[in-house]
Amino acid sequence: MPTDRVRKQRGGALLAVLWLAAGLSAIAFSLAQTVRTETGRTSNAIDGVRAYYLATGAIERALLYMEWGPRASLPDGSSRFYSPWTTSFAFSFPTGEAIVEIVPEAAKMNINAARPEEIFRLLLSLGAEAGRAREITDAILDWRTVRGEGQGGMFDPYYMSLNPSFRARHASLEETEELLLVKGMTAELFHGGFFRDANGRLVSRDGLKDCVSVWGSGAAVDVNTAPPAVLAAVGLRPDQVATVVEARAARPFRLPDQIRSMGLGEGPAAGRLRIGGGSIYTLRATARLRTDGGGLSDLRRSVAATVKLLGYSGGQPHHVLRWQENVWVR
Repeated sequence: MPTDRVRKQRGGALLAVLWLAAGLSAIAFSLAQTVRTETGRTSNAIDGVRAYYLATGAIERALLYMEWGPRASLPDGSSRFYSPWTTSFAFSFPTGEAIVEIVPEAAKMNINAARPEEIFRLLLSLGAEAGRAREITDAILDWRTVRGEGQGGMFDPYYMSLNPSFRARHASLEETEELLLVKGMTAELFHGGFFRDANGRLVSRDGLKDCVSVWGSGAAVDVNTAPPAVLAAVGLRPDQVATVVEARAARPFRLPDQIRSMGLGEGPAAGRLRIGGGSIYTLRATARLRTDGGGLSDLRRSVAATVKLLGYSGGQPHHVLRWQENVWVR
C-alpha cells in the first residue's frame, strides 16, 4: 500500500502534468489563431494586389477604347468602342469584373479661370454657409492673383500667423489640393461626405475636389457628367439641374439640339453646356475578383488616372498626367 507521502507526490505530479497540458493547449490554440489570422491577412493582401492589377488593366483597356472610338464610327454617329457621351465602361475578365468611370475635366470648373460668382454659387451648392462661401471665394481669388514685388494679399497676415506658417502662392493653382490651405476651407467641404435627407437616409454629397480642376478650359462643362453643384454654378436653376440629372440618368445627351429643346441653353447658362469633354479625362476603375463559386468578392480596389489624349499623330496616343494608387469611390 502506498504511503500518504507517496500518494501526495503522485497527486502533485499529476496536477503538474495537467497544468502543463493546459498551458501547452493554450499555446497551441493561440498559435493556431495567429496562423489563421496571418493566413487570412496574407490572402487579403494577395487579393488586394490582384484586384489592383485588374483595375489597372481596366483603365488600360478603357484608354484603348477611347483611342479607337473615333475610328470605329457607326451610321448613327456612335462608336463601337467610345462616343463623346460615354460615361462608363463595364468590363468582364476571367478573374473578375471592373467598372471604369469616365470623368472629363470639362465636367468641372477650372479653379484658375472661374468667375467669383461661379465659385460662390458652387460653394453654396456644396453646403457652405453664405458667410463662409464668401470668405473662401475671396481667399481663392487672393491665392491665384499675382502680386508685385513686396505686395501682399489681404490674407497673408493670417497665413503667416499659423504654425507652421506659409505664404500664399499668388499664382495659378497647380493642384486642387492647394485649396485645403486657403482661409475658411474645411476638410469636409473639400472632400465631401454624407448627410441625412428629410427622411433620415444617408445621402452622399460631392466635395469641392469633385467639382474643380486645374486642367479644364474654364468654358462650357459636359452636360452628361458635370456634378449637380457645377451645373448650378454655371447658372442653371435648381429645377433645371434636377431635369438634367433625371434626363441623363435615363439616356445621355447626344446632340446639342437636345440641350436647346429643354431650354437649358438660355439665361445665365447660355453657352455653358456641351457634350463630351476636350482631351483630358480622369478614369476611375473599381475592380472585384471572381470567387471560386463564380460570384464576386466583397473586396474592392479602386485606382484612377488623369490622362491627356494625344491622338496617333505624335506616336504616343496618351500621356498620364496623374496616377492615384488608392481612390475612395462612393
